[in-house]
Amino acid sequence: MSDELLNFDSRPSDSPYVETIWRSQSDHAGEFLSVAACNLEMVITQVDGAIHLTMRGPETQSSPAHCPANGEWLGLVFKLGTYMPHLPTRKLVDHEINLAGAGDHSFWLHGAAWEFPTYENVDTFIGKMVRTGLLAHEQVVDSALQNQSTDLSLRSVQRRFLHATGLTQGQVSQIERARLAAGLLKQGIPIPDVVDLGGYADQPHLTRSLKRFIGQTPAQLLTPTTRQEMSFIPLTVRSE
Repeated sequence: MSDELLNFDSRPSDSPYVETIWRSQSDHAGEFLSVAACNLEMVITQVDGAIHLTMRGPETQSSPAHCPANGEWLGLVFKLGTYMPHLPTRKLVDHEINLAGAGDHSFWLHGAAWEFPTYENVDTFIGKMVRTGLLAHEQVVDSALQNQSTDLSLRSVQRRFLHATGLTQGQVSQIERARLAAGLLKQGIPIPDVVDLGGYADQPHLTRSLKRFIGQTPAQLLTPTTRQEMSFIPLTVRSE
């Protein structure tokens, strides 16, 4: 059995609206770092028989968090640009909302009772959300991230990007770069190589970025014995 506070497992999704699906469990209580993230996320928490669903928005910096003992979590990380039309992402930046329960196995979502999804059937759950109009995707975000031109003015692109993601493109770039660097360091990639791969000016630049967005220095992340527990970051991070 692992001594880590949180044991993560993840898989890709069949849905074009979802980046990844993860699950985790804890054997004991403890503290961890909730690291900066760009994506809208849905998290289902089950502790001591009680279950609830939380919508989490982008996080613009790392922050300490508490993990209860004997907890189980299921997380859906939506692709950047996926949003809920009835729940503006801008209102969820550095914020989260717990949806009201509708019974032992269901919750209220936009006026209707929904059953909590499982790790196995969550793709079906997402498909239903899309069909009922509770999920949408802003293609302008994809074009902006891929540096593709559109027929829209720069101001219109910026406005639609902010509406869908809750962040500016500059904020997304900074956060994604820090998460990439953290993932590389967790894999044991040397700090000078991470500076180059992440496009940082130098090691102090990398250090400032990681301390803000991840809450740890490069040296801490590189060494398992000094690395603090963190919220979910894929072990293999793909650069742009």
